[in-house]
Amino acid sequence: MGRDTSRNRKPQSRLPEQREYVGVLSLTWRGGYVVPNHKQFKRDIFIPDHLLGRAADGDKVMVRLTDWKRYKHYPEGEIIAVMGRAGDNDTEMNSILAEFGLPYEYPENAVAEAEEIEDGITEQEVLRRKDMRDVTTFTIDPADAKDFDDAISFQHLTSNSVSGLTSNLYEIGVHIADVTHYVRPDTVLDREAYARATSVYLVDRVVPMLPERLSNGICSLRPGEDKLCFSVIFLMDEDANVSKYNIKRTVIRSNRRFSYDEAQERIETGTGDYAEELLTLNRLAQKLRERRMQQGAIDFERDEVGFKVDENGKPTEVFFREQKEANQLIEEFMLLANKTVAEYTGKKQGSVFVYRVHDVPDPDKLEELQKFVSNFGYRLDVSAQKRTSYAMNTLMKQVEGSPEQDLIQLLALRSMAKAVYSTKNIGHYGLAFPYYTHFTSPIRRYPDMMVHRLLSQYMKGRSITDADSLEDRCKHCSEQEQLAAQAERASIKYKQVEFMQDNVGKEFDAVISSVTDWGFYVEVTENKCEGLVPIRTLSEQFDDTFFADEKTFTVEGINTGRRFRLGDKVRVKLTSANLEKKQLDFVLA
Repeated sequence: MGRDTSRNRKPQSRLPEQREYVGVLSLTWRGGYVVPNHKQFKRDIFIPDHLLGRAADGDKVMVRLTDWKRYKHYPEGEIIAVMGRAGDNDTEMNSILAEFGLPYEYPENAVAEAEEIEDGITEQEVLRRKDMRDVTTFTIDPADAKDFDDAISFQHLTSNSVSGLTSNLYEIGVHIADVTHYVRPDTVLDREAYARATSVYLVDRVVPMLPERLSNGICSLRPGEDKLCFSVIFLMDEDANVSKYNIKRTVIRSNRRFSYDEAQERIETGTGDYAEELLTLNRLAQKLRERRMQQGAIDFERDEVGFKVDENGKPTEVFFREQKEANQLIEEFMLLANKTVAEYTGKKQGSVFVYRVHDVPDPDKLEELQKFVSNFGYRLDVSAQKRTSYAMNTLMKQVEGSPEQDLIQLLALRSMAKAVYSTKNIGHYGLAFPYYTHFTSPIRRYPDMMVHRLLSQYMKGRSITDADSLEDRCKHCSEQEQLAAQAERASIKYKQVEFMQDNVGKEFDAVISSVTDWGFYVEVTENKCEGLVPIRTLSEQFDDTFFADEKTFTVEGINTGRRFRLGDKVRVKLTSANLEKKQLDFVLA
């Protein structure tokens, strides 16, 4: 029998795969403890005195795990960044970015490189491009936007037909900031842009993919300034049929910067500067939209929640961004440009390209959705995959204006696959396009920069061979996009909790928005703030044992048979608003 050597073994570490966490530091006589924000990691992290750095009690910090011996209750770590005082708005927003591994500052060497870029346009560069500075051009963006990466130009042409009748023709240009003219491959700027892959939009700020000198200055299509663009120029008739298109590098000068509200006002009233152009563009856009829906595109239009904040970042009001015709005008022409560029390259023999792809829905999730909507008296026929999109659009029209509209739209969205970037083209199911890419937002999306570079190479007759490397880049960009979306949702959640802090003890009308093992979530009707009704509070209130069934979206009492179902209207009382956990807790009123 061999000798027991277990006492001589080195204690094993049980460090998790994720090593960095954000949390609040509490100092003690022997060091400090950080309580991480992370839901899945619930252990306090001990920080020895010599690894505290300059952090003070109550600071929000980034900590890296260094050791966790089997015989120790707490893991150990070191503070690698001090975010600021917990509760401060900038600290909290930066902490959200850090939680998801997203940068909140731009490195000095990248900023310095951006400062060295010449912002003027030489005559030699103009001569290499199609000069469209005399053509009526404008941008339409949110009122608070600063990075204008797309513009539309409009010319009304006439054509004499064989019969002698005159028909209307329009030359419509979709002009996109020529970012890759300024950001060259393998520069510091390019590497930093690729690492980020996307701009991040939090409630009160934008964390740009490119430094502001480029995103808000040199590349931004600001009115009254000459700008370099990559453009798709369409020849279109009254029925929005494209008879011809050209993809060109151009130089433009925007005549006017419209907000969505300003453009919408001209569409609704027919008055104001450029009203005639906007009315024609809107008429054509609606025809493009109608045709797209007829081809099987799915119409998921949900109002976005926004917050008005004061000078300290505290939310003072909730508002809803409604998608109107002005939004649809821009959307349809951007979709047309993206689809056209994808078709141009995708149909070339042996071409390698970056596509925006969207797979067919998961059948199991569709079946769950089908069962759920039947509870409200709606029918969703998912028996034939090709007809699912039409059935989904029919459902969306039926629920429009109903109390359950938001809920059913959200569940329908969850049944869909996520759109991603890939060199393997499987088409875009949601848009019903066999070819689709992202070409129109290179200021805020790195895949659009990749598309611009590939397109430029193909237009010069060159070939691309590094498909595997390109696919790796697509995967990275898709992952970063998901992280950015999670950070955006976390910032909304934080502001919802902050907005509701002064309402603890008040009652609200709400709708059950999701069901989990630990209770059900409700969405407050008046402001769409979401919080949890814990299952234990139901047991206490009704003197019963409740259990959740996520498959049937219900929470039910074993003895009383009292049942709460997804979509049910309830009256709730807010009991707590925990900013650190970004969590609202309710009980039934």
